[in-house]
Parts: sequence; C-alpha cells; structure tokens
Amino acid sequence: MEEAENVNAKSSQDGASTPAGSASGITGAADARQAAAGSAETAPAETGRAVTGAAPTAPATDTRNTGPGRLLIAVYAVFAISATARAGYQILTKFSEAPLAYLLSAFAAAVYVVATVSLAKPGRTAFKVSVAAVLVELVGVLVVGALSVFDSVNFPHETVWSLFGRGYGFIPLLLPVLGLIWLYRRRPAPRQH
Repeated sequence: MEEAENVNAKSSQDGASTPAGSASGITGAADARQAAAGSAETAPAETGRAVTGAAPTAPATDTRNTGPGRLLIAVYAVFAISATARAGYQILTKFSEAPLAYLLSAFAAAVYVVATVSLAKPGRTAFKVSVAAVLVELVGVLVVGALSVFDSVNFPHETVWSLFGRGYGFIPLLLPVLGLIWLYRRRPAPRQH
C-alpha cells in the first residue's frame, strides 16, 4: 500500500498518468475531492458573501427545514391537521354551544397552518412570517389559557389552547417556545450592503 502511495506521489510530481484500475486511481479520486473542497472555500456562499481563509465556515442558516427543524415542522403539521379537523367539526355540528371557543379553535388551526408552511420554506420573508405566526401562537396560548382558567363561562368547551393546551399534553405551550428558539438559532444572516 505504501509503495502504491509512493508511486502515486512520484507520478503526480512527474505529471505522468496511471492506469484507471490501479490503486493510485483511488487516491487520485480522493485528491480530486480535496482539490474541489479547497476551491469551494473561496467560492461565494449561498448568501452571496465570499468566503475567505483556509478554515471552513459555518453552514448558511437561511434554511429552517433541516435537522431538528424537520421534526418541528412535522409537529406543527400534525397540529395544523388536527386543529383544522377539530375546529371544522365543532363549527359544523355544535357552533351554538360555544361560538367563541370554536372560533378560537379555527383561528389556532389557521395559525398552525401558516406556521407549518412558513417554517418549511426558505428565505427572509418566510422567516418573518414564521416568527409572526409562532409569536401569535405563544400569545394565543397564554391569553386563551389564562382566560379559560379565570373566565370559564366563556369557554364551556375546550379549544387547542384552553388551559394552556392541557388537552394536548401542554404541547401547545411548549411548541412556540421551541419554535422561537429554533428560529433564533436559524435566523438569516444580516444583509451586506
């Protein structure tokens, strides 16, 4: 193996080529990958900024739908579907029993749909929409949760956000906090003028 590396090193110094099936072809492919990686260090990044220096930089944070973000988006999607189905059923079958609660369920469903779609899309506008939707969700959970505790007459039936999401294992209270943390960590880089 060492002989093959020595032969490869000598032939690359001499400029001679080697047969495609030899072991040096394998190390040649690795050398090509290294050369490509080296040239990528000086290429502009996705954000339009030139990368300088030999050390690799942190990945662009304009995407929110990678890693744990995918799980977050999946949970938002489940809540969007379940809240929409629940609100639709409640409004169609028993709206007169608790109109405020059921309209709030429909509003919560719309917020979950907007949050799901905006979290899945890349870009600055989608980021701003995501932040707004998750903040509205957090305020909604806190306000509706508090109202459902202190003014239970207006909330004879539960909504997604009633009692701070108790009917859903308090996930509606935890989800916007996790969403805001994720959005903060994956915020777009500031624009260069």
